[in-house]
Amino acid sequence: MATSKDERSHQGQNEVIFVSAPGKVILHGEHAVVYGKTALATSLNLRTFLRLKPTADGKVTLRLPDIDLKQTWELNSLQETFSDLLGKDAKDCKPPTKEQIEKLKTVDGYHEEDGTKGMALIAFVYLYLSITGSKKLEGCNALVVSQLPTGAGLGSSAAFSVCLAASLLRKVGAISVCGDSSLTTSDLELINKWAFEGERLIHGNPSGIDNSVSVFGGALRFKNKPQVSITPLEKMPQLRILLINTKVPRSTKELVAGVRKKLDRYPSIINPVLEAVDNLAITCESVLKEMASAQTGDQMTLMLQLEELVDMNQHFLSILGVSHPSLQQICLTTSQYGLHSKLTGAGGGGCAFTLIRPNTIIKTIDAIDAKMRKCGFEAWETCLGGVGVVCHRSREDLEKFEAPADIYSDSDSDSD
Repeated sequence: MATSKDERSHQGQNEVIFVSAPGKVILHGEHAVVYGKTALATSLNLRTFLRLKPTADGKVTLRLPDIDLKQTWELNSLQETFSDLLGKDAKDCKPPTKEQIEKLKTVDGYHEEDGTKGMALIAFVYLYLSITGSKKLEGCNALVVSQLPTGAGLGSSAAFSVCLAASLLRKVGAISVCGDSSLTTSDLELINKWAFEGERLIHGNPSGIDNSVSVFGGALRFKNKPQVSITPLEKMPQLRILLINTKVPRSTKELVAGVRKKLDRYPSIINPVLEAVDNLAITCESVLKEMASAQTGDQMTLMLQLEELVDMNQHFLSILGVSHPSLQQICLTTSQYGLHSKLTGAGGGGCAFTLIRPNTIIKTIDAIDAKMRKCGFEAWETCLGGVGVVCHRSREDLEKFEAPADIYSDSDSDSD
């Protein structure tokens, strides 16, 4: 028997909702994408999980234990302060005005010096009020735990925004009963619109690729000139990688500015490099499509092509000045085992990934992992190209996605 829209809304308001969304890696196109070149991004099999639990105490609580954030607001106070955000249709997604953003910065718990952490808090308040304000506001407790490191260029803030948008839209019945097979294209597009607004609050002027990968999963081709174009790849093979976080802090803004200076100083040299990165990303897309449908015997030949592209792109990124001794160390170490690595994201530290061949033995991965940890790095073996946002129906489903136990456990008090 079909479930009506009103029934879906009632169920959403009274149920405990579980949602997860993946992070992302940039395969190719870092920095070149700023100049209108092609970038390829793919979902990462490391996820952020959110539990949204209704409460009857007249309070709204957000908990992010991974970054030591917990904040509780009185429902009445939020209603009075931000009445202009209430009463709107959850399916009518519009960005906040400059005046509304300034008002949001007065919310309890926000401190400008907290940077992205503070803006994540504002994003929560905005999405909560704008989406659930279409109904009668009710208390809730949102717990967010993640397998993604923060500030590493892996889309952790986008996964957070996607989880928030999906859970709140489910709460008010604006999207269908959840499950990776039952979210319609229109559901996913609506989640993506709201998640992008969350990302805008956190980062100011994001490209939209991080939240899009997190919502839709798989792989996407992205260009931002002459206009923004985000196109899902029709087929994406499951690729194993070793993801390595150098833990070296870096400023994306400074790295982007550094590439601009090189381009201004040596245009006849740097422009061809950017053009080569564009062609490299396009070639990689073609190889991935072949790989997704190739016979087993052809897989190794195509894997060798992917490895060559990874090596070339890492050299191009070094020419652009965005590599780092820590990243070079990763490339050198993994090459000693016949594997190929490149930085992902802004560079200057941050993360790199290593392609793992299908015939790579566990002993090799363990040896590389040990060397990485000896350098002070952190490594995970994971996969690329998995599913996007999922609203989970059961504990068994959460366990299938290897959710942290805290997300479905009531052993931790929601009121402590």
